[in-house]
Amino acid sequence: MVHAVDAIAQAYPTKAVRIIVASSAGSNPDVFGRIVAGGLTQALGQQFIVENRAGAGGNIGAEVAARAPADGYTVFLMHTNHPINTALQPKLNYDLFTDFIPVTHLVSSAFVLVVHPSLPANSTKELIALARARPGAITYSSAGTGAGTHLAAELFNGMVKVKMLHVSYKGGGPALTAITSGETQVYFTPVSTGMPHIRASKLRPLGVTTTTRLPDLPGVPAVAEAVPGYEFISWAGFMLPAKSPKQVADTLYKSAISTLKDPETGKRLHAAGFVSVGSTPEQFTAKIRSEIDKLAKLIRGIGLRPE
Repeated sequence: MVHAVDAIAQAYPTKAVRIIVASSAGSNPDVFGRIVAGGLTQALGQQFIVENRAGAGGNIGAEVAARAPADGYTVFLMHTNHPINTALQPKLNYDLFTDFIPVTHLVSSAFVLVVHPSLPANSTKELIALARARPGAITYSSAGTGAGTHLAAELFNGMVKVKMLHVSYKGGGPALTAITSGETQVYFTPVSTGMPHIRASKLRPLGVTTTTRLPDLPGVPAVAEAVPGYEFISWAGFMLPAKSPKQVADTLYKSAISTLKDPETGKRLHAAGFVSVGSTPEQFTAKIRSEIDKLAKLIRGIGLRPE
């Protein structure tokens, strides 16, 4: 006898699946989400469609996903912003641990500290000297308060004791447009979205946020070479609304892992600056908890408060 839940899982998916990406089109999570959606569409024979729900540093998309039917047809792409928000904001309209079940930590990626070419800074040390000489006069973009692009900059400000002016945008796409147009002067851009502008000399790279240099940007030092101990990494994974059938979660997990291992998908991820991870649900839960603890300590240390 086949139980109803088993029948659902055996058939899953029988229709299109939406992936809620809580940031704008052209942002780092959006780029990654579309690559993986393409791989899952091929693997499972149904369309996986990215739905952008930007705003409030990722909180709007998270709320939409938390309230979606727990049937496997809404997948939440949780990214760096969501643990930051949990650590930064005492009251959110969702809870990462009670409103969702973890599926897998999919990828990690670096940020690149870039400046608009009009800014007279050719290295991280020169930017620090300029920011100290012009307190509050140099502007930096972010994808919103609580976004990874915001915290990466505030960690930098705090560690080198400078004050750059935060200009918040509704997602990574508009934040990137602001820095490339010269509306702002500094941005901690995700590698995936910043690289084309770096290659076109529209942005000047000063440092990467990993502790070692990136193979694709060998001539760009790590920020840590000028600011010892500096590191900030972006990451993302899949979650499902709480009470989603376990069999559906298992199918999504196995398909996501096989998609990450697919050579064509792997090539596209690498080209966009992503490192595949593919953890178990249990490892992903532990990752989220440890990141929230680490971020809460960081936020307290630099005195950051919700805006």
